[in-house]
Amino acid sequence: MNATACILLTFIGTLFLNVPVAFSLGMSALLTILLFKMLPATFMIQSLFSASDSFTLLAVPFFILTGDIMMHGGISKRLVAFCTALLGATTGGLGMITVLTCMIFASISGSGPATVAAIGGIMIPAMIEEKYEKSFACSLAATSGALGPIIPPSISFVMYGVIAGVSITDLFMAGIVPGIAMALALMIFVSIACKKHGFGIKRGKPTRAEQWKAFSEAKWALLVPIIILGGIYSGVFTPTEAAIIACDYGLIVGLFVYKEMTLKDLPKIFGRTALTSGTVLVLVGCATAFGKLLTIEQVPQMISSGLLSLTTNKFIILLLINMILFVTGMLMETLAAIVILAPLMLSVVVPLGVDPLHFGIIMVLNLVIGMCTPPVGVNIFVASKLGDIPLEKMFKWLIPMIGVLLIVLTIFTYVPELSMALPRFFK
Repeated sequence: MNATACILLTFIGTLFLNVPVAFSLGMSALLTILLFKMLPATFMIQSLFSASDSFTLLAVPFFILTGDIMMHGGISKRLVAFCTALLGATTGGLGMITVLTCMIFASISGSGPATVAAIGGIMIPAMIEEKYEKSFACSLAATSGALGPIIPPSISFVMYGVIAGVSITDLFMAGIVPGIAMALALMIFVSIACKKHGFGIKRGKPTRAEQWKAFSEAKWALLVPIIILGGIYSGVFTPTEAAIIACDYGLIVGLFVYKEMTLKDLPKIFGRTALTSGTVLVLVGCATAFGKLLTIEQVPQMISSGLLSLTTNKFIILLLINMILFVTGMLMETLAAIVILAPLMLSVVVPLGVDPLHFGIIMVLNLVIGMCTPPVGVNIFVASKLGDIPLEKMFKWLIPMIGVLLIVLTIFTYVPELSMALPRFFK
């Protein structure tokens, strides 16, 4: 057995034994080093340290903390009230409100499961009460939660930027149009489905006074994405600094403006964020060691040669990569997939003329759609629990909604100008 076979078989074997991905990566890398003596064992410690020693990577725990603070600080229900005032009288209004609120909340939390939990917890019971099918309501909350890692700020884009050496500011800008397109596509689908199946209760149009009141109460929440994105794109602060400012702002709003969070809540919030952030950093460190060993064994070159031996057509290769990433998203957590696959896939697509920035959009879009699919789709498990419905009963509506997202993915895969326009405009 050579080193390549050892590291890959160990990794796959430990995954089948249900070992967490981070430990599977670390164990397979360490075992290969010890067996083949290709590097000193201290290489693992150096990889863990060097991978975590990144100013840019600091944005990840702070964006995670921001999402937790916003979720417990009364932000979500005020966003729901604001979107209801905008779309309440529309056919399928409550479903469209779910999508729009998820899109706005995504620009605060940057996390798919957090978006599903915060907005789905309010909207799923509300949709069921208004005669929406339970499976429709839960499926819509799960797929709308996929906007979390696309609409900036996005933890997935931060991770890809660190791994691929791409500007995180550019990635954030490039994610705006695909995120809005996904939201619009879902809203169109909701409108058509509600008209056809009679979901929802016809509401009266909100008065100007009701709309103004909803906006007035939500204005502090709506300022968050403006502060974060405005500061980053104007060059006032970096994405990492923006994450820290967002945390400070969220604490002030939650504690002193909305007053739905107390100082007693903070230790629990900080503890949950520390646990999540620690998991991410261990994952990054172990994946870095794993990736370096694969590079030493020239695995990226072998994958590139293998795909190019099938075809040199860029469009077909992008289709094959989309299929690989979609299946990977079904089986693996998003951040783990980015850390492992980004260097390998870039070695294939960059020689074909694909911009690493554009490929970041393709990769994250694929993987977040995978968050809505079994067996590892976190979003669907959260939505299933919130709606108290068996997972298999969601498939009736989940499959067509995923189909809508796949259409958007295909468009942005083959028309790079759509996602690249904003970064190029501001350069």
